[in-house]
Amino acid sequence: MAVAGPPLQELPTFPTLPKKRMPAGRPREWYESHNRRLKAMRLAIALLNSGAYRPEQASNRRIRSTAARIGVRPPSDITCRMVRSLIRTDRTDHTDRR
Repeated sequence: MAVAGPPLQELPTFPTLPKKRMPAGRPREWYESHNRRLKAMRLAIALLNSGAYRPEQASNRRIRSTAARIGVRPPSDITCRMVRSLIRTDRTDHTDRR
């Protein structure tokens, strides 16, 4: 039987920077990968704020439910892998003092 964790808090909202136009003349793949990286960063930050500090805590289902909660379109499997790579921890890092 699974134990229910504490209820998720509302994520804080911060003012965003004004949007700038993308540079013209790049190949389409560049824009796609750029937007994928931005989406992965937004999702990684939201997951860290909700308590997922390690990649194994961020399943595709959890990443997609977080995306729905913050108003982002559901990410692909590739984007989910990218999110996990952004929250990857180095096992030799001893700065985590619990």
